[in-house]
Amino acid sequence: MAVYNYVAKDERGTIFSGTYRDVDGTSALRRELDKMGYVLVKARRGQQAGGNFGRQGRIRQSEVVTFAYKFAGMFAAGLPILKCLESLEQQTDNPALRLVISDVRAHVGTGYSLKDAFAKHEDVFSEFFLGMVEAGEVGGKLDETLKLSAVYLEKQLRLKQKVQSAFIYPAFVTIMCLVVVGLLIAFVIPVFQKLYAQVRAPLPGPTLALIVVSSFVRRWWWAIVIVVAAIILLVRRLLGNKLVRARWDNFKLHMPIFGKLNRMLVVSQFIRTFAMLSSVGVSVIRSLEMANLVAHNQKMGEVTADLQKSIQTGATLAASLKEHPVFPPLIVQMATSGEDVHMLPEMLTRGAELLDSDIERKINSLLVKLEPALTLIMGLIVVFVLLGAYLPMFDYMGHLK
Repeated sequence: MAVYNYVAKDERGTIFSGTYRDVDGTSALRRELDKMGYVLVKARRGQQAGGNFGRQGRIRQSEVVTFAYKFAGMFAAGLPILKCLESLEQQTDNPALRLVISDVRAHVGTGYSLKDAFAKHEDVFSEFFLGMVEAGEVGGKLDETLKLSAVYLEKQLRLKQKVQSAFIYPAFVTIMCLVVVGLLIAFVIPVFQKLYAQVRAPLPGPTLALIVVSSFVRRWWWAIVIVVAAIILLVRRLLGNKLVRARWDNFKLHMPIFGKLNRMLVVSQFIRTFAMLSSVGVSVIRSLEMANLVAHNQKMGEVTADLQKSIQTGATLAASLKEHPVFPPLIVQMATSGEDVHMLPEMLTRGAELLDSDIERKINSLLVKLEPALTLIMGLIVVFVLLGAYLPMFDYMGHLK
């Protein structure tokens, strides 16, 4: 069996791409797609171990949230799993997600567990979702775990959207300023440069600096593009190194200004994931392991390993969390209270919600300080460019008087 990357189209002519595993060749792939109502356009044998729908960005997290809610509701209403998947496949507008659901349905129909069928598309369905499905299948609480998964994914999506929307304005201001400065340097400064060459008047320092920068950019713009692209590729390659990635993740947790916010975000994801997995019967060690995968931070991986060792030697979770400064006192206190009253998952979930509220306040506080500072810096840059362009003209007019 091989892995194939393919391009196909649906009955409406919409073109989409994806990956299909466990297929003997292009003929078999064509037959499989034909069963689902798709027409194969082209195919190429690939090496991926898993599907790449998510990496292509063709399935949004919001669509996965909607799918989880619908699946949970249908299954709770008493519909069989295959019937739920078939109905959801028909209701889905996104061709890539429709193909994923069809593939999951096909594997479940051939005897795969639901978790294993979803795991074939790990770029679409997170480790948390897979863990909740597995816990539901083993414990006979699939309807409950599916609903909890949908609630969790929606909360994570909302938090992510809040963080992104909060920084849209600063990013917009920065981009617009860079565009304006770039246009001035590329097109306006050369015009003034010709004018000043005719006047033959001595030029002030800011004007000379702008002329040098403008000449360099216009002459070597292609080299600048190559250097920037090379830097991006180098950074990506370096971040693929475990040692470099660990140091970068540690830096993100302690960097100036944004370090505390990053710590709060990582801990919120970690604690909420652990709490929900624990609430459906997943063991503490396994819940910590999966919470670490969701947090996606190498430093948290080291912390998780320490927590697992500590708990295996008989320590309580609260005592283990207290040994690591990354966890705020609020979380430690909620863990202590939860263990005392035997309501650890509920108390940790409440702690994560309180932490999310703190995150919102922290973001608002940062924006109150960041927006004026950013506007001032960008304004000063634009003013410097304009002064550099017009100062010689003022000097020349002064000499005429």
